[in-house]
Amino acid sequence: MMLKFSLNENLELDFKEAIKKPIPVKCLQINEPFEVETMEGTMKGKAGDWLMIGVKGEKYVCDKAIFEETYEICK
Repeated sequence: MMLKFSLNENLELDFKEAIKKPIPVKCLQINEPFEVETMEGTMKGKAGDWLMIGVKGEKYVCDKAIFEETYEICK
């Protein structure tokens, strides 16, 4: 039997805390709508979203608001 977790379920489990490793990725903010071919198929970005290149060369789109919450530009 497979475990299933629903969207609004209050999980009474013993969760640990983890912090995502600070792995640098390449990024470029694109100021017009764009498309990029990703490993999962074609992904669309809006003006202001970021084009990202991951550690294995994979390309993907990161929404502007999510980028601002989760990334810092390296100096």
